[in-house]
Amino acid sequence: MSQNKYDLVVIGSGPGGYVASIVAAQKGMKVASIEKRESLGGTCLNVGCIPSKAMLHASEQYENSVKVNGNEDWGIKCKEVTLDLDKLIKKKSGIVEELTKGIDYLFNKNKVKKYLGAAKIISSNEVEINNNGKIEKIHAEKIIIATGSTPTILPNIDIDETHIVTSTGALDLKKVPKKLIVIGAGVIGLEMGTVWRRLGSEVEVIEFLPRILPGMDNEVADKFMKILQKQGLKFKLSHSLESVKKVDGKVMLSIKDTNTNSLKQIDADVVLIAVGRKPNTSGLGLAELGLATDKHGFIEINNKFETSIKNIYAIGDVIKGPMLAHKAEEDGVAAVEIINGEAGHVDYNLVPGIIYTAPEVAVIGKTEEELKNDGISYNKGVFPLTANSRAKAIGHTDGMVKILADKSTDKILGAHMIGHEAGTVIHELSIAMGFGASSEDVARICHGHPTVNEAIKEAALATYSKAIHS
Repeated sequence: MSQNKYDLVVIGSGPGGYVASIVAAQKGMKVASIEKRESLGGTCLNVGCIPSKAMLHASEQYENSVKVNGNEDWGIKCKEVTLDLDKLIKKKSGIVEELTKGIDYLFNKNKVKKYLGAAKIISSNEVEINNNGKIEKIHAEKIIIATGSTPTILPNIDIDETHIVTSTGALDLKKVPKKLIVIGAGVIGLEMGTVWRRLGSEVEVIEFLPRILPGMDNEVADKFMKILQKQGLKFKLSHSLESVKKVDGKVMLSIKDTNTNSLKQIDADVVLIAVGRKPNTSGLGLAELGLATDKHGFIEINNKFETSIKNIYAIGDVIKGPMLAHKAEEDGVAAVEIINGEAGHVDYNLVPGIIYTAPEVAVIGKTEEELKNDGISYNKGVFPLTANSRAKAIGHTDGMVKILADKSTDKILGAHMIGHEAGTVIHELSIAMGFGASSEDVARICHGHPTVNEAIKEAALATYSKAIHS
């Protein structure tokens, strides 16, 4: 095979793209990866999952050091605690740089050829790369589109990433805003709002819907909002953003109460627009190719990740399903397996969703509302962390575990958790559901004491029988 001919070309090096590239190379394919950014890793590593989690961790440590009822009731007194925001941002950026360089290392180790530049698909076997005006064409037996997503921008809003920002700008603010307004009560808005509240901002969240976290289990969303309010976040639900403009260093907003249609003017130092994400497919040449997309811009695929054009596949945020890094990784593995003649499949019902606040929120499978809508009879078991000894011992009693199981078979259909390190603990139930376990199966497994995981055992007991400790 000549130098510019590849078995597989992957467009995008985010979690879906770089994993697909590495797995394909491990299977013996000649692989090329095309990345528009200067660094690998996509949104997740550069301006998403990793930097936001670094800032969530740092802001939590800061708040624990300064708040009156944080460490002082443990007899730990901290005096003259100060925040060096420049150093915090530098540390966050250093973590990102280390991880993106790690992907470079893995590409070299697995002999994945890296191309930097904007990709355009010319045909089902040819991709054009534009690197600052330098054009290069490469041949591909198969192509995977893994270009991820970008923030959804509301119309007539001028994003400057300084005063009116997306999640990208919210990760690099030069100073702590006195007041931050977040438009959108989804995962990104709540995580970034939490970061800046901990660091000293007054944070208010404006949400069009009458609830936070659309699509999440209602009971969990309601309990979580109460916890966030107790922490200091303010909420205006059922409100729409009518206009936003910069005036004398401030951001002026007009918002409307959708119940009364009354308008209100409010101001902030920084406004974060966090109303969701959309597929990032601009510039790829999809329209010219006639490659099918739906009305929301998602690339249409069959059950083998194949698009409407032979030899071209799509994974991750550009196709339907949870817009999550770990889902994209699983897509990448499955698509490569299928291309290689193997069986590949991803069960989107078993993709956990996690909010990395404190406490964390973690969910997997069906919500109560989905089960009701589908006419499925179910049993529900709930166990509060106030009754968990480990949670008591470490001062993290805000939260609960909720398990939903089929009424006739006891098979676990959904699990929802608010609590300390819920994003880690939930994977016990991910594995259980992956193997089709019942709530009794989980309840009869010996759990170490004292652990937060015991709350899962108790919730499982409560689902098919009765909890012991509540």
